[in-house]
Amino acid sequence: MWLKELEIHQFRNYTDVKLQFTPGLTVFLGQNAQGKTNLLEAIYFLALTRSHRTRLDKELTQFDTDNFRLQGLLSKLTGTLPLEITWTSKGRMTKVNHLKQAKLSNYIGHMNVVLFAPEDLQLVKGSPSLRRKFIDMDLGQIKPTYLAELSQYQHILKQRNTYLKSGQSMDSNYLDVLDEQLAQYGARVIQHRLQFLSNLEAVARTQQEHLSHDREFLTIQYESSVDLQSDLQYLVKNLIDALQEKRQKDIKKRTTSVGPHRDDVRFFLNEMDAKFGSQGQQRSLILSLKLAEIQLIKDVTRESPILLLDDVMSELDNQRQTRLLEAISGDIQTFLTTTSLDHLQDLQIDLQIYNIHNGTIKPE
Repeated sequence: MWLKELEIHQFRNYTDVKLQFTPGLTVFLGQNAQGKTNLLEAIYFLALTRSHRTRLDKELTQFDTDNFRLQGLLSKLTGTLPLEITWTSKGRMTKVNHLKQAKLSNYIGHMNVVLFAPEDLQLVKGSPSLRRKFIDMDLGQIKPTYLAELSQYQHILKQRNTYLKSGQSMDSNYLDVLDEQLAQYGARVIQHRLQFLSNLEAVARTQQEHLSHDREFLTIQYESSVDLQSDLQYLVKNLIDALQEKRQKDIKKRTTSVGPHRDDVRFFLNEMDAKFGSQGQQRSLILSLKLAEIQLIKDVTRESPILLLDDVMSELDNQRQTRLLEAISGDIQTFLTTTSLDHLQDLQIDLQIYNIHNGTIKPE
């Protein structure tokens, strides 16, 4: 798949912009703080209905405005597909092929993207929330049922936490009902994650071996707050038992302490926790994961995702740049932000270049 057209209205520092793209590599060239990353953010938001930089959609609107709109024309194996997202202070509206979508899970997945940004280099040693977000964003694109069940889980979790914070005398029967519902959806969320990580590990392991010249063997481990079971009903039971065991602690702290919202992922290189590896090893691992994401999405959807590279070339050494450029030179549409074209000089493909200066876009 590839993005043929993008229209931006009142998003970040862009008032009204309409851009047309080629299926290959598009470079947004300019100095820092001119709006390059805002363009990648717009593409990311069009695909996933959220930003990778902020959790508050209001921050995406232009100064002194209360709405924005993004529109895109996507080319897929099945034909062209118009997508649209409008956000106002009353909420957001999504459209696929001009038809309004009632659920986000019906929208996400039509346009698949893989983002590689400098903050991704913190994935190995950063907070668990970064790794959970990493799973949710990628798994949600290729498995809409995961998004739907994660949304249900988060809804019930919010109900339980609100009740715990209410200060009322706790009704054990009501908590039993919430725990049962939370466990049912939580078990499905965990199962989806385990399958995804198993598939990701298989592909990323090959990439890591290639980058390390067969010196590093990658494994990925899912760390849960409950004993993991392959059987769904056993996993449900384990979650219910854990919730009941921690109930008094949860009542005291007024929050839910077990479940997939607390889980984590660990990466190992030759059985050593990658957190303690060198910076070079960690960067190779992240690059392996990103290249594996591309391949996994392609295997599931039968189409290449769109690759978004936000000023990461300068963060990689020559070997890792070469490996990434090999991916770019394939059949994947790529959008890259950079302050210089130096690291692209040896790339044997045509470039589409847009010069960005203070929110003004000019094709070169």
